[in-house]
Amino acid sequence: MSKSNGFNRLFKEKTDSTFIQLFRYTFVGGIAFLVDFGSLYFLTELAGLHYLLSAMIAFLLGLATNYLLSILWVFSKRKVQTVSVEFSIFAFIGVIGLGLNEFFMWFFTEQVGTYYLVSKILSAILVYLWNFGARKRILFT
Repeated sequence: MSKSNGFNRLFKEKTDSTFIQLFRYTFVGGIAFLVDFGSLYFLTELAGLHYLLSAMIAFLLGLATNYLLSILWVFSKRKVQTVSVEFSIFAFIGVIGLGLNEFFMWFFTEQVGTYYLVSKILSAILVYLWNFGARKRILFT
């Protein structure tokens, strides 16, 4: 396999490979995380919102980013053909992720005493694993 062929397979071609989808989902998750993390910082530090309220709003902005990039680039086949139903399920999985995010943010910040932005990084890793696994299994092949 040539280098450009490998590049195309990883970044351009539609794929059913779970490994490549996870690889791409990591990029998508990174972009969504930047939207989430940046919004969290902006809303907490500059807008003065409580960090848990900021975390919820920021998470929802990251969710929308993740959905759009996931359907455009990560997953090539969809199990649900109705976009509104698909997004509802995607969002429901995200709401469970939001609950996990809020719990882990609270736990690491309030119980462990970790700075809230470090708590967000730890939470993001755990929620990332939940989101990919659930979305891959339920919505995409």
